[in-house]
Amino acid sequence: MSTTAKLYTLNLTNTKTYLFAAIFIVGNLLLPQLAHLVPQGGFIFLPIYFFTLIAAYKYGIHVGLLTAILSPLANSLLFGMPPVAVLPAIIIKSVLLAIAASMASKHFGKVSLIGILLAILAYQVIGTGIEWAITQNFAAAMQDFKIGLPGMMIQLVGGYFVLKVLAKV
Repeated sequence: MSTTAKLYTLNLTNTKTYLFAAIFIVGNLLLPQLAHLVPQGGFIFLPIYFFTLIAAYKYGIHVGLLTAILSPLANSLLFGMPPVAVLPAIIIKSVLLAIAASMASKHFGKVSLIGILLAILAYQVIGTGIEWAITQNFAAAMQDFKIGLPGMMIQLVGGYFVLKVLAKV
């Protein structure tokens, strides 16, 4: 399934880059707060990544990277979640997602379930390997695959529908 969409690559000299990044960062601040109302909600729903996916797929690498890096930092500073100890792994995965989503968007040129799925798999598989190398703890690195599958499905299906709605914007 795919739909024609207006996809952008905003550069760092464009004020829209920072405006859209700010909007998606706010989304990445609010969504985790909702997810944390459910016990283990952050681990299950992986909310910190949702708007990074949307930002990078719709508006390109710069909006995606700003969202990917600043969202976890702002959440940690404002709410203590994610804890500072896990920030490197989360930021790495967020950056990988921004890169993968912007590449998928460029490659497919439209909102594509396969493109979104490939972006999710890329950041999770590569990110899990990097997290394992950093932590030397395979079980901790596999956590997203153990209990985060609902979050990945939300990213895939929810991301597709949000991008489809934004397709005309």
